[in-house]
Amino acid sequence: MTSFYDEIEIEDMDFNEEEQLYTYPCPCGDKFEIYVDDLRSGDDVARCPSCSLIIRVIYDPDEFADEEEDEETTFEVDSSILVS
Repeated sequence: MTSFYDEIEIEDMDFNEEEQLYTYPCPCGDKFEIYVDDLRSGDDVARCPSCSLIIRVIYDPDEFADEEEDEETTFEVDSSILVS
């Protein structure tokens, strides 16, 4: 069983839009980090790069559903036959 330092709601984290990265202050002085791609893949563990602490991120996975999955692609095939 994994031992988490804390459980933090994503609304309480800072978001860097350029890097698509959520961060939260770690007691060691660095920041816990988790990327949007990680959240989309179902990962809910933010890690501190400077120490061994981890936190669980509380979020709604539906809010991070991959945009490509939401859009359906429709193809139209021309199946007409020319008869002379």
